[in-house]
This record gives sequence, C-alpha cells and structure tokens, in this order.
Amino acid sequence: MNKNLYDHIVEKKHHKYRKEIEITFDKNMTPIERMTHRFEKMCEAETPVIFENEQICYIRTIKNIPDIFTELEWADIKSKHHIHELGYLSNLSPNYEDVIKNGLLAKYEKADEYGKRCIDAIIKLSDRYKEQAKKQGRDDIVNVFDRVPRYGATNFREALQFFRIIHFSLWLEGNYHNTCGRFDKYMYPYLKVDMEKGVYTEETALGLVEDFFLSFNKDSDLYVGVQQGDNGQSMVLGGIDENGNEVFNLLSRLCLKASENLLMIDPKINLRVNKNTPIDVYELGTRLTKAGLGFPQYSNDDVVVEGLLKLGYDLEDARNYAIAACWEFIIPKVGADVANIGALSFPKVIDKCLHNDLINCNTFEEFTECVKQEINKEADVICNSIQNLWFVPSPFMNAMMDCNIYEGGKYNNFGIHGTGIATATDSLTAIEKYVYNEKTISKQELIEAVDSDFEKHTEILPILRYEAPKMGNDEDAADEKAVMLLKAFSDSLKGRTNCRGGIFRAGTGSAMYYLWHADEIGASADGRRKEEPFGTNFSASLFAKIKGPFSVIKSFTKPDFSEAINGGPLTLEFAGSMFEGEESINKVATLVKAYVDMGGHQLQLNAVNTALMKDAQEHPEKHRQLVVRIWGWSAYFVELDKEYQDHVMRRQQYQV
Repeated sequence: MNKNLYDHIVEKKHHKYRKEIEITFDKNMTPIERMTHRFEKMCEAETPVIFENEQICYIRTIKNIPDIFTELEWADIKSKHHIHELGYLSNLSPNYEDVIKNGLLAKYEKADEYGKRCIDAIIKLSDRYKEQAKKQGRDDIVNVFDRVPRYGATNFREALQFFRIIHFSLWLEGNYHNTCGRFDKYMYPYLKVDMEKGVYTEETALGLVEDFFLSFNKDSDLYVGVQQGDNGQSMVLGGIDENGNEVFNLLSRLCLKASENLLMIDPKINLRVNKNTPIDVYELGTRLTKAGLGFPQYSNDDVVVEGLLKLGYDLEDARNYAIAACWEFIIPKVGADVANIGALSFPKVIDKCLHNDLINCNTFEEFTECVKQEINKEADVICNSIQNLWFVPSPFMNAMMDCNIYEGGKYNNFGIHGTGIATATDSLTAIEKYVYNEKTISKQELIEAVDSDFEKHTEILPILRYEAPKMGNDEDAADEKAVMLLKAFSDSLKGRTNCRGGIFRAGTGSAMYYLWHADEIGASADGRRKEEPFGTNFSASLFAKIKGPFSVIKSFTKPDFSEAINGGPLTLEFAGSMFEGEESINKVATLVKAYVDMGGHQLQLNAVNTALMKDAQEHPEKHRQLVVRIWGWSAYFVELDKEYQDHVMRRQQYQV
C-alpha cells in the first residue's frame, strides 16, 4: 500500500486544491449544446495534480458542477416530462472494454459532433496532465500518457489509468452512479500479459491495484446520493462469461485483497457466484465481511440469468449482466434500463386492505384476494405515473455506449422495488392465525389496536409482536405469504409496456424506502409500532425473534426469484465479535454457499459492533473510518444521518 497517498486521502489534504466555477449558458443553446459547453469548460478549469509516488492520477479540483438549467427552465421541463431523480443519466455500464482496447480516437470517428467535442476536451486535459508529469520528473506517467487516452492500452497500468480518465470524465459530465461493470473480465487480459512478461509479481500487482482503488476515494465525497457514500462506484467480479465459462481470476483475487487491505468504501465489490463456485472464493469474500466493509454483495448467476431470460434478455447479454449502483441488474454496453424508477410498499397494501376490506371478508382466502387486487391497483398507479420519461442528453456517455442512448438502448426496462416484505408477510400471518383460524382477536379489535398504535387493546401487542409466526424462522405459515406476495407483485407487472417500449421488472430491494414507506402508514398488524422502520431490502423485521441465520436463509429462499429479478438482497447482520476466530470464516462462507445452492438470488452481509457505533455517535472524530452497509452500498458511519445510523444498530445480529 502507498501509505503516504492513503494518509493524504484519509486526511483530506487534497481538498486544498478544490475551487468552484461559474459557467454561463446562452438561453438559446439546446440541452445537448449546454452539456457539451459545460463539459468543455469543466475540463479547461481542472488543475492537473499528481501526488508523490502515485501511479494512477487524476483528481477533481472543481468541486461544483453548475446546472445547465435555471429553476424556471427545470419547472417547464418537469411540467412536460417525467424526470427520474436528478434528470441526468445514471446506473449505466458503458463499454469500458472497447474504449480501453481501442482508444478515444477510435470512438471519435463514430461520435456525433458533441461527442467529438467531449473527446477533444478529455484529450486536452490528459495532455495537461502529461505536461505536469514532465515538470515533476515523472517519466513513468509521461510514458502512460504518451499512449492513453488517444490510443488503446498496451499494458495493465495504461489500462487502469485509462479507466480512471473515463470514470472521471463521466462524473465531470454530470452523470452519476457511474458503475465499473465487469472489471476483472475486461481488465484481466492486460494483467495476464504483464504477469507472463514478468513485469509484476503478485505483490507488486497488488500494490498497483491498491493505488488504483485509492483513486475511487479521492473525489467520492463530491458524488451525489441520498447519503454520503451512496455514489454508485460498484465493481463486479467473477461469474460466467457469454459462453458460460468462469471469469474469476487472479485480478479478482487481487481486488478482494486490495479492499481488505485498504478498508475504504470504494469501489464497492459485487461478487457473482453460482453452484460451481468453490468454497475458497466465498472465504475470500468473507474476509471482507470480517473486515467490516459490508461487501462483497453476492449475486447468484444460476437464478439471475434464468430470470433475465424470462424477461426477454438474450442469453449472451443475460450472462454478461453487471450490477447498478446498489444491486439492480443491468446490461453493459447496450442496456438503458432504469432499474430503480419506482417502489411498491407491501405493508401499505396490507394496511389498505386491513381498513377497507377486512370487515367484509368472511375467509382469509377472500382477504388474500383483496390483497392481490390491491397490489394490481398499486401497480396501475406506479406504472401509469411514469410517462414521457426524459433525460438530460449526455454526449460523452452516448459515445461510450454501443447504442444511441438518447433513443434508448437494446433494453429499456423499468425496475420497481418491493419494500417491507417481512412486515407485510408477518401481518398477513397474524391476521390468518388470530382473526380467522383461532378467532382470538376480532377484526374490529385489530383495526382499533393498529389505529391507536396499540394504545387500545394493549394485550394484543405482545402477542402480535413476539408470539406470532415470523418470516425468518423457516415456518411455512409465514413464508408462504411472502411467496404469494412476490408472485402477485411480479404478476401485476406482466404484460405492461412502459413509455420507452420496455417492460417492468419486479424486485425485492428497498433502497431508502425502508424509512420512507414506513412513515406512510401507522402501526401494522405484525406488532410493528408507528414510526418503526421496515427491515432493509429483503430481510426479517427488526424486532422479530429469529432462531438464527440458517432459518433465515431457509425462509428467504422459498420464493421464485426468477420471477422478481430486478434485484434486492437478503441482508444479514453479524456481530463483529463472531469473527474473532479463523473458524468463523469457513462457517460464514458455508452459510453464503448454502444460500446460493438453495436458490437465493442475492445476499449481503454486515459485520457490526453496536458498542463501537454508539461511541462513534458520541465521538465521531475517533471513528472516521468506521464502515457499515446501509442498503445497497457501504458508507462511513459518522457521515450518515442519525436515522440511518440508528437503523443499522437496530437490525438483527446473528451468530453462526
């Protein structure tokens, strides 16, 4: 590890180079002209900075990106279009492989006039870095810039520097949640050739990868997200290639080791696995979990590929899937899916049916039909609300894709999250058991108890909260409700066409909705009190009495995930103290492998220390590098809003 560079970044010494910029736009400029003009000005204003002994350079010295529209202009645009999030392109996986192999001049030939102007601006900035390297006597960097980014990389270091330039430029253009795609797949050939030539040992290659990983953390605080750390710098390792062959290689291992050594939140590692993945790969991943990084996140090729095929993706593309900012499945090079465009709240559905239908339903089966109908109604509302979708044109991103991104891609599907699955499942289970089967709680009593936050009929609360069956204990009485809910959700989206000609994909993720959706309703029939959040993503309720992690994975592998394949991992928290012995590595790795072998589609683990987090809340200056997993990303604990900190501390903590 380059300790000086590491300390420089952790201590934020490089922030002294930052400045702000103002850019004016002629009101007659079209959006694409404004984007191109802004990008050129941003590149011109950047100051080349090269740190001592660093091997991969480029940092952001312009900390703001002026908006190309005024508030009034945005209001006019929004009156005519559906604007997703910030309105700029995000969660795409461009064709890194092609541009790193062939160079920007090759892209220049096929780019439109705006793409050409962006490429010119990038090359001019790289030339200024080259001149700065000459001034500092860094012939090694000069040699790299003699080649890239004009021409294709010829070795591993050139390839890494080329990636950094592309990634930097995408952020500078104003795109966000810029992913890394299948990094070890397209980058390993360069390392392989250099290793065969004797250019690197595994140790020196690891040092270069660490230097490269540090580059992700130089500017990550400037990248937008719901919370600091939610920046989308997501890297995929392993899995099968287009021909079904295993990808995991030496570079995959070096990336895992570099993350373990650096203990930084970026890049966020996603590990693709399948039934043939050996246990030692899971053990490598578990060492990152032990380190407390909250990644890798695991995705099961056996389930994901099948699910994507069912949705109409070609086999080659399905096998080549990558991960968006959090967990959603996207297709590199040709995919323009908007994988997080909406969310359905399962608990809200149950709440509506509780108040509108329960009294009139004579059987639980009738009530269940009402739930299915309400899911369809919610799907109607969500899907119908997304019309005339529009994005700010991004000429450099367009040049990086194998499609005209302005017109959409080969795939233009919309992903819809399904949130609060355990709250909804446990509520249905309690209604069936106590209202219909045992008849120990009347319909009116349950409604009154929920509406009063259990101030009325207080004796009901401990029964619902602690005695009723809960999802996560491998009890079919509860788990079959989750199977039903997910099937009803995926069925409700089938046959629908979105405004870009694509389809809708159901998923099991929650993103930030585990807090937002919980605020939309009061208490719930599972004993959840008003203002208590849902479990994050696909996980048990925060207060449920759970037998242990093996019962959880049994419960959470019962649905058919190939029918709800937008993504959304089972999330498990483990007490950090559990990892004190080496034996724990194999135990957790075996648990992960079991989840995959049983048909789970995604999994993420968090090693947490509640006492340490409480101390970090009181003394943040002492815990700047404490990392936790939030939903589909990891962050420094002390940089989070308190509501997110508190949620992590309240989650179930398991032992194996």
